[in-house]
Amino acid sequence: MRRAAPALLGYAAVRALGIAVLVLWSEARGRSAYTLLTARWDALWYTRVADLGYGYEVRLPNGDVHSNLAFFPLLPWLERLVAAVSPLSSADGGFLVSLLASLAAACGIYAVAEHVHGHRAGVCAVLLWAVLPVGVVQSMAYSESLFTALAAWALFAVLTGRWLAAGALAVLAGLTRPVGLAVVAAVWAAGSLCLLRGRSTEPDGGARLPARAAPRDRLRLLLGMAVAPLGVAGYVLWVGRRTGDGVFGYLKVQAGWRNGFDGGYAFARFVAGKFTSFPSVLAGLGLVAGVALVVWLYVLCVRQRQPLPLLVYAGVVTALALCASSYFGSKPRLLLPAFPLLLPPAMALAKRGRRTTTAVLGACAVISAVYGAFWLNGSGPP
Repeated sequence: MRRAAPALLGYAAVRALGIAVLVLWSEARGRSAYTLLTARWDALWYTRVADLGYGYEVRLPNGDVHSNLAFFPLLPWLERLVAAVSPLSSADGGFLVSLLASLAAACGIYAVAEHVHGHRAGVCAVLLWAVLPVGVVQSMAYSESLFTALAAWALFAVLTGRWLAAGALAVLAGLTRPVGLAVVAAVWAAGSLCLLRGRSTEPDGGARLPARAAPRDRLRLLLGMAVAPLGVAGYVLWVGRRTGDGVFGYLKVQAGWRNGFDGGYAFARFVAGKFTSFPSVLAGLGLVAGVALVVWLYVLCVRQRQPLPLLVYAGVVTALALCASSYFGSKPRLLLPAFPLLLPPAMALAKRGRRTTTAVLGACAVISAVYGAFWLNGSGPP
């Protein structure tokens, strides 16, 4: 915690700036910043699950059915727990959980980056995650911060050979968001590498068994791998049983939201449609540049030989975000948990002087705060 203190203090400062700008912007428009953070969009759905349980749905005029079964249960469970043991409401609980989880996520990101690239890179990685344009979501009653915290610490557990902890954290991540599959994939990839090599002190995957692995070390590894998928698989199977559609029940629920996985075809059509008229061409160019940047960052991660679990995790998160077939405006938010993509620019910043690093991150923090306030007072995240 002492080593992580600069990263956590910097993260808290960036988030405080973002909330302060959001409050001022919202007040000028006669709106409540706290309502925007806790009682809009997905936050409302999580609160309904916490207060009413599953089974709530909205039927749209076009026949689509939006069911709250689409939302994984860990955040609503925690909201309900906060409401049960305190005078806070479920919405307040969601904000509190997100606040604490964002700090845990920042600490986890630091732990991973510091383990792989050193202290300065760890601090820069945390601050880069804080100043992302959609970083304001980290302060909302959404599940992104909670999931990122669980994923980051699961990856750190894998990198340091703590297999039972990695498996348990993967279970919790799988109960938080569908992209918990990325954490499971990272645990399985690193574990399989260790099993194939038998013993290793520093394999390419970053995960390790002792040089002379005892049977109990292998047992822990196997148990960690075995329990890792239980969270996401358990909820998906429960939804299938509740809807009567078996293993495809959750996919049917997502289809009601016009959401699915089509390999990026719908997103490609959406981007191509932006080039049909001049005003929208700029948006199309921005989307192409954004996707190219994400792909380029992942290529840099591969070229810099990041540990295998980080590559697998970031790759799955990125693929699921970019190849989803609906809610195209949500893609930047869906990429928030893909923090390993920030390690190459974090390494580059870590090699710069303190003044240069401070100036770059300070400017990004201001831009992020202004954009976040503008975004939430406008279209906002769906």
